[in-house]
Amino acid sequence: MSLARIYSRAQVGIQAPEVIVEVHLGNGLPAFHIVGLPEASVKEAKDRVRSALENSKFGFPDQRITVNLAPADLPKEGGRFDLAIAVGILVASGQVVCSDIHKYEFYGELALNGEIRGVNAILPSVLAAKEQGRCCFLPFTNDNLASLVNGVQRKAVHSIQQVWGDLLNQQPLPLNITYPEQAFVANNPLDLSDVKGQPGAKRVLEIAAAGGHNLLFLGPPGTGKSMLAQRMATIMPTMSDDEAISTAALYSIIGQSIDLANWRQRPFRNPHHTCSAVALVGGSSNPKPGEISLAHNGVLFLDELPEFERKVLDSLREPMETGTVTISRAARQMEFPAQFQLIAALNPSPTGCHNDRRATPEQVMRYLSKVSGPFIDRIDLQIELPRLSSNQLQSTLPEESSEEVRTRVEAAYYLQLKRQGKVNARLNNKEMSRFCVLAPAELQFLAQASEKLALSPRSYHRIIKVARTISDLKAQPDISLKELKEALSYRAFERLLAQLSRP
Repeated sequence: MSLARIYSRAQVGIQAPEVIVEVHLGNGLPAFHIVGLPEASVKEAKDRVRSALENSKFGFPDQRITVNLAPADLPKEGGRFDLAIAVGILVASGQVVCSDIHKYEFYGELALNGEIRGVNAILPSVLAAKEQGRCCFLPFTNDNLASLVNGVQRKAVHSIQQVWGDLLNQQPLPLNITYPEQAFVANNPLDLSDVKGQPGAKRVLEIAAAGGHNLLFLGPPGTGKSMLAQRMATIMPTMSDDEAISTAALYSIIGQSIDLANWRQRPFRNPHHTCSAVALVGGSSNPKPGEISLAHNGVLFLDELPEFERKVLDSLREPMETGTVTISRAARQMEFPAQFQLIAALNPSPTGCHNDRRATPEQVMRYLSKVSGPFIDRIDLQIELPRLSSNQLQSTLPEESSEEVRTRVEAAYYLQLKRQGKVNARLNNKEMSRFCVLAPAELQFLAQASEKLALSPRSYHRIIKVARTISDLKAQPDISLKELKEALSYRAFERLLAQLSRP
């Protein structure tokens, strides 16, 4: 047989489209050609594959070798196709006879001595192979991470010789190596009890964690805004397996190692205010996930919010609504998940405090206007943190720990999942009419408040969602006037703007 068809996977964003590696051995002068829109790293595979086969004591065909990576219009990059090309040559040259070759997929980069090196984005490939019901031959260094996906068949290999021995059934490889299950150990040294005072801010942090709401801390320097934000992940519910795998898949795309003892810990991303829109949202010529995607199922913390460029912040508006980000380039379009919780912090004045008389109301307004109204409109909870008194700073009274708060948060979180299958912050208008029903008295109160405060329709609905979360923290089936009033009280930024705009 001079023609072989081997299955592999490309990496396109969070997807792993199927690639059929067709290898043909034809007559003519010896040559080795790779076609199918390969990039430079793929074209170099012919030298790696030749040396790997020869150094592994396999015969390299003295013929015209043509390798087609189908589909031809899909760009191919990286060394992940090396193993599939090498197996295709062995099958086409008759050195491997395997009637079940169509049941396997192969990923891995070849070293010149025939060893198989790990590749990036292994999780999307393994997830796609699971859907197709195929067994994966993958590098041993990637197997531990791939074992996180339940129900997939895997064979971990060190070298091309091991692949040959298994396909000929001479030295079968073990299927699905079992690794010791590592108990989840939170390695975050931070705890909410480290923060002195600020009971109001801690209350808002708890509401945000329970309902998946975006949050804005407003206050002078040294009031604990950053400390509170950094402890958000310690009170959030532990991720489910599906959430953890989707987040781990994003990190595997960029080649970042994953701590398997803490892979269910929610990510916390804290980009500097000098970062560009591409760094925050994702992009480049070959689009990669940005900070908002790396914060998927976790927290994105933007400190010193007005110091970010306005166009950078406004680029977050659509992902905050949809939970995804679409990056379009001339050659391709990619979509990355971005269901993050935003925590923002800012000083209410360029001098640090808006009532210290060091800046005029006009200067303060100019500073705060760097953050657009539509962006602020997408933040559910806004609270101003007061300066701590000396008694609060010197207090030795024990503060509530993250574990105690997380217990209440998880109770409210699982209540929402049981009732509606998602957190309150992600409810659409149709779902709100079913799960966030208000009595006539509450509707009238909210209508009057909306008129008085000139709330936008988006703010109106977000207040109801926050009130729903407050009720869930109390395990209360209905939203009462008390919860609505508390939700309305968390609009500190809008109140500050109204105060500064008064003549």
